[in-house]
Amino acid sequence: MTTELSPSDIATALEARDFASLRRTIAQQYPTDLADVIEELEEEQRAILFRLLPKDRAAETFEHLMPETQEGLLKALGHRRVATILNDMSPDDRTALLEELPAAVTRQLLALLSPDERKIAVQLLGYPEDSIGRLMTPDVLAVGPDWTVRQTLDHIRRHGEDSETINVISVVDDQGQLIDDLRIRRLLLADPEARISDLTDGQFVALKATDDQEEAVRVFTEYDRVAFPVIDSTGNLLGIVTVDDVLDVAEEEATEDIQKIGGMEALEQPYMQASFATLFRKRAFWLILLFLGQLLTLNAINHFSDQIAHAIFLIVFVPLVISSGGNSGSQAATLVVRAMALDEVNLRDWWRVLRREILFGLTLGLILAAIGAGRVWLGSSMGENFGESWGVVAIIVGSSLIGVVIWGVLIGSMLPFILRGLGADPATSSTPFVATIVDVTGLIFYLAVATFILAR
Repeated sequence: MTTELSPSDIATALEARDFASLRRTIAQQYPTDLADVIEELEEEQRAILFRLLPKDRAAETFEHLMPETQEGLLKALGHRRVATILNDMSPDDRTALLEELPAAVTRQLLALLSPDERKIAVQLLGYPEDSIGRLMTPDVLAVGPDWTVRQTLDHIRRHGEDSETINVISVVDDQGQLIDDLRIRRLLLADPEARISDLTDGQFVALKATDDQEEAVRVFTEYDRVAFPVIDSTGNLLGIVTVDDVLDVAEEEATEDIQKIGGMEALEQPYMQASFATLFRKRAFWLILLFLGQLLTLNAINHFSDQIAHAIFLIVFVPLVISSGGNSGSQAATLVVRAMALDEVNLRDWWRVLRREILFGLTLGLILAAIGAGRVWLGSSMGENFGESWGVVAIIVGSSLIGVVIWGVLIGSMLPFILRGLGADPATSSTPFVATIVDVTGLIFYLAVATFILAR
């Protein structure tokens, strides 16, 4: 059982210069817990504490720190200490760090690596950004088809500590071509004298190094595995991708989509670490664009000013009508964007989605129309003066609600398909954006319906 450590405990120990007891305490902490504590320390305290960490814990703890904290520690620690940490880091985590740093800093850090580690780092950095090649680690256990189970298990005992995972063992031929991959459970339960070729069936799933990282998320979700081999275009084994790295990608993608759906550009860093200028730049553009869109409602009201002047009650129901359309459109956009992210729908499903949403819009529109008409009747019975008979007003409000809700779900559900068809991110069809479009067009529709009915 580990002793819980707090930033105040560390500060007190550092002030008392009690390095011996502090070294013993931090050596017992889990790397993830220790990284959380380090994040809360002052920059000078971080560097001192990191120098007290054992070599094997330093690299593992460093991998769990935020990129900004990592960069600060690299500046504060000496070259020898930095070289030790970088050489001991897993290749995929080291690649994630190097690609976040300025090019000049990356070149300096690459020079600190051993020749073998530098070769690996340069190779991984050579893959396209956001590709699976950036996620993989070349530290993979590979065996031949002619090996026995006993030889394979002996090989795992000798070299397993250097591998990212031993849950999955890759089988390759003499040219390095991937033949199959075996779960460790299969090996442990097999006859020790059985050959690996007897356990393989050639049915395996592998990821390509040049594929997008979102493809890795999809494959891991579909096949429920902890690791997958990574191959090149000719089928040669390059490395392995583990589920912990893919979970980070899934979280980043989900965060990015949520922020875009909220009506802003995606942040590249945590909210609390983003500067005021960054937040302003990411949020102001969309807010201004949406505001300019909403200004079109003034044009709509001015266009129907004469009708409004003779039927002032029309203004009373404007928020009721346009908010219903905006809300229904936002719901549809959110559902479709998320369904696309989960690969539940694709471009060829647009017609099925359209039919479903039209039916939903009609049904919901009728329900809201009945509620709206009931409100008109109730207001009339309580003495509210609409300037027309309550039946006429109820028809205007009810028919407008049906039309606006149907229009809202059509815009909200079809806009993501249009954006994906154009090669854009469907999440850009944010709920505020959809709501703004439906608000403006819904207002025009409402006033046009009212004008038409009152003119009869």
